[in-house]
Amino acid sequence: MFGNYLIGLREGLEASLVVCILVAYLVKTERRDALRPIWLGIGVAVVIALGFGFGLEFGSQELTFEAKEALGGSLSVLAVALVTWMVFWMRRTARHLRTELHGRLDAALRMGTGALVATAFLAVGREGLETALFVWASVRASSDGSHAPLIGVLLGIASAVVLGWLFYRGALRINLAKFFTWTGGMLVIVAAGVLAYGVHDLQEARFLGGLSSKAFDISTTIPPDSWYGTLLKGVFNFQPDPTVLQVIVWCLYLIPTLALFLAPVGLGPVSGGQGAEAADEQAGKADSGSGGARDGDGAVADGERVRDGARGAGGSAVGGPE
Repeated sequence: MFGNYLIGLREGLEASLVVCILVAYLVKTERRDALRPIWLGIGVAVVIALGFGFGLEFGSQELTFEAKEALGGSLSVLAVALVTWMVFWMRRTARHLRTELHGRLDAALRMGTGALVATAFLAVGREGLETALFVWASVRASSDGSHAPLIGVLLGIASAVVLGWLFYRGALRINLAKFFTWTGGMLVIVAAGVLAYGVHDLQEARFLGGLSSKAFDISTTIPPDSWYGTLLKGVFNFQPDPTVLQVIVWCLYLIPTLALFLAPVGLGPVSGGQGAEAADEQAGKADSGSGGARDGDGAVADGERVRDGARGAGGSAVGGPE
């Protein structure tokens, strides 16, 4: 349940920050009339993401066993690829995300209502579809026949919504740099378990061989139906009797991916990063000079300046306006 809660919290908080940026910018620039199409675009994105998730869950129930395993394994691999890209994308671009979104909003404001709806939809929709796919794959991998995995995801998303609102109102201060670093690292560990489970599905679908070649079997030591076996499965997608191929894929994904994610950065400039950082710095100074127009934007501004590989950077506390 914890692993699924982490997914909902991490993915939901990223979407919440995007919404905070869009809303705070419109409020600050006194364009509250544009809030309705923004919320409409966000609502459409959420509905489509939910529909996508329901389609994955109920659309696969009519398939044969092998077809269901092949679909589940393939989508698990795709989900891991997307969430890995997302984690590194957030690590690379978070520092100038606010500037990028502001630029899109300025262009949409000039184009009209339809462009505003599309901007909000695209900004939130990508996060929603990625989240729906990865949540489906993770719930499927860690499901023990109960509703605990799904409840964990919903609790994580609810927590993210509350945190996003508190950031916007300036009522909460948190080091988002460290938060995204630690949750990103844990998300990579969860993704490794989902990937191993996807490989097992593909083996059961006879798309991959080696189903009978077990790397080890510690089912007697850690029974899957014990409380600690259930805990390990829920958090890490642990399997007491994995195949050799599962262990190999798990190691080949987890070790280099986690090492790259936690590696210190600053060895070279990110393309376009310096100009965006300068723009963010100027925007931050302008924000600090306009006392009455912040309305929680200070929380979001600091949140966007999450440094690459904030593991070693320390980061400043993030919260309400200074």
